[in-house]
Amino acid sequence: MRITISGKNLDITEGLRSAVEEKLSRLEKYFTPETIVNVTLSVTKKRHQKMEVTIPVKGHIIRAEQESDDMYVTIDLVEEVIEAQLKKYRQKLVSQQQSAGSFKQEFIDSESPAEEEVQIIRSKKFGMKPMFPEDACVQMELLGHTFFVFRNAETDDVNVVYKRKDGNYGLIEAEN
Repeated sequence: MRITISGKNLDITEGLRSAVEEKLSRLEKYFTPETIVNVTLSVTKKRHQKMEVTIPVKGHIIRAEQESDDMYVTIDLVEEVIEAQLKKYRQKLVSQQQSAGSFKQEFIDSESPAEEEVQIIRSKKFGMKPMFPEDACVQMELLGHTFFVFRNAETDDVNVVYKRKDGNYGLIEAEN
C-alpha cells in the first residue's frame, strides 16, 4: 500500500506519520502493494483531532472519518472502522470482478463470516417539484431530516442536500 498523509491546520510530525503508517500497515493483508491510501489529519475549530482515510478501489471508495480529543486514539478508531467495513462488505466488493484488482487473493479467498444481508425495509415515492438548493435546505429543516432529495430548479437534475456535522449544508449533484 502507498500511504499519502497530509495535514490541515496541523503539522505532520514524524511521530504522527509513523503512528499512521504503523496502524494502517495492518490493512496490508487486504490490499495489493499498488493500492493508494489517502490520509488527511486535521484539527477542528473545537480542537478535536480528526482523521479521514480514503481508499479508492475500482468501482468503490472505502472511506472512514473519525475524530476525538487525541490524534492517536483517532488513528486507532479509523483503522478499526476500515477493517470492519472490509470484513462486512468483502463479498460485495469482490463479487464484481473488476473490483477485485485492488485486493489480495488471500483476502478474496478467505472464509467470510455470516453476512448480514442489506435489506430495504421501506420504499417511498413522491412528486418532486423543482426548487432551489436553499429552499430544499429549508424544507429539510422543516421536516426534521438530515438530508432531502429534490429536483434542482436551475439544472432540472435530481440533487440531494444534507446537514453536515459542522452544522453547515452540503449539496450532492450527479456528474453528467
